[in-house]
Amino acid sequence: MAREGTRPNILLISCDQWRGDCLSAAGHEVVRTPNADALAAEGVLFRRHYGGAAPCSPARACLYTGLYQMNNRVCRNGTPLDARHGNIALSLRGLGYDPTLFGYTDVALDPRTLAPGDPRLRSYEGVLPGFTVRQFLPEHQKPWLSWLKLRGVDASAGSPNIHRPANEAGSISSAVTDAPPVYSKDETPTAFLTGEFLRWLGEQERDAPWFAHLSYISPHPPFIVPEPYNTMYDPAEGPAFRRAENWQVEAESHPYLAYDMGQQQRTKFRPGAEGEVRDWGDENFRRIRALYYGMVSEVDAQLGRIWQAVKAADAWDDTIIVLTSDHAEMMGDHFMLGKGGFFDGSYHIPLIVRDPRRGKAAGTGVDRFTEAVDILPTLLDLLGEHPPPHLDGRSLKPFLDNEAPRDWRGAAHWEFDFRSIAEGEAERHFGIASRQCNLAVIRTEKFKYVHFGGGLPPLLFDLENDAGELNNLAADPAFLPIRLEFAERLLDWRAEHLDQSLALAELTEDGVVGYVGELGQ
Repeated sequence: MAREGTRPNILLISCDQWRGDCLSAAGHEVVRTPNADALAAEGVLFRRHYGGAAPCSPARACLYTGLYQMNNRVCRNGTPLDARHGNIALSLRGLGYDPTLFGYTDVALDPRTLAPGDPRLRSYEGVLPGFTVRQFLPEHQKPWLSWLKLRGVDASAGSPNIHRPANEAGSISSAVTDAPPVYSKDETPTAFLTGEFLRWLGEQERDAPWFAHLSYISPHPPFIVPEPYNTMYDPAEGPAFRRAENWQVEAESHPYLAYDMGQQQRTKFRPGAEGEVRDWGDENFRRIRALYYGMVSEVDAQLGRIWQAVKAADAWDDTIIVLTSDHAEMMGDHFMLGKGGFFDGSYHIPLIVRDPRRGKAAGTGVDRFTEAVDILPTLLDLLGEHPPPHLDGRSLKPFLDNEAPRDWRGAAHWEFDFRSIAEGEAERHFGIASRQCNLAVIRTEKFKYVHFGGGLPPLLFDLENDAGELNNLAADPAFLPIRLEFAERLLDWRAEHLDQSLALAELTEDGVVGYVGELGQ
């Protein structure tokens, strides 16, 4: 039974680099995710949910602040998050919760708020202001490695080399194998964080609502997974890759693609592997995809542990659960791995929301376009608070009440910034300024338009006839009216969502009229 007169618990789970189509509840022909499916059966599955940016820091900035990249201005990993922006942790802390983190948030802190010698200025893996850290797990993964050592596992290789096959000697082979790592299925980083959360859950008082954020690294590369998940999927199975006949044709389709494909190195995805991703070959791409599917199922198994523990704590009927990702994974489409650019494969992510107080829509799926910026206003709305009007996202509460919201967006939008302030690589390659190294996307059911800065040519795809995004129609005279329409729609979107922090207020003879938000709230 739900508690009377108290706020619900909040459990926000983010899984790094999880594709939105890799859910059996979403109809994937191969991947099995029974525990995520079970959550969807009691909640709402948002089938067309999109991240707002990539890679991790920009994507999470959209999720945590409820603001598009054009407003939060986190352009790359390492771009500081302006301290004036509020976020999900500060908002819920203001409502009496103690937001508690398990994992990481990948937030580069505002250097204006820190002393010049502060070591936090040497990393983009800072903690989002407002969170209490129960178990931090940054990229070096040292807390997990020390835990492995206590369990008798040889963790001396450190990260990322511990994610090589256990039987490997010397440098990794160019051929991808399903050989497992030295750690077992009960010793993955996901299992470690889950265990820490379960221990913390056992400490919570029954009548004190809590907010926990589990931020898992999986199914982020390196692509390796223990038994039985390493052989759970046959590389021969799975949907056809969305790509041209070869990578050379793909690269010729746009100058940004040629640049991006030239940047992708295998060692980022399989430590020690040499060469470029685009040359890996179809067999290796399929093996990697099978491992990725196994990593998704490994995460799903840990979700099952969580559901069981929350129920055992008699908190299931008192807990709102949000399951999502920061961004997605190309997974061999267009001869690419990782995230970035403009393809759907990088931005279409899962979203399942379960509010036990709202059962009308349980088990339903939503096909309207939703975005990462919607999470913060949704949680505030579910807690009985009015979301600040300057946020770019909109509350999903009507969908959870099985109602059709008025004037819902008819498109998804995202942005990608490929500047490199420290190295200037893209700037030199294209001969443009840092502030021109960007693109913005508007995607409807029928068309997708991509606008680039710096004079790079635009892209237009007819998604009804070209779901793989292979045929650029931007230069086709027959599609010029549609290209113009979508350019105007993108301009309208940007104009409507430019920073509204103070633009919704006006000073008059009677004082302030309108909305003025508090700094950092």
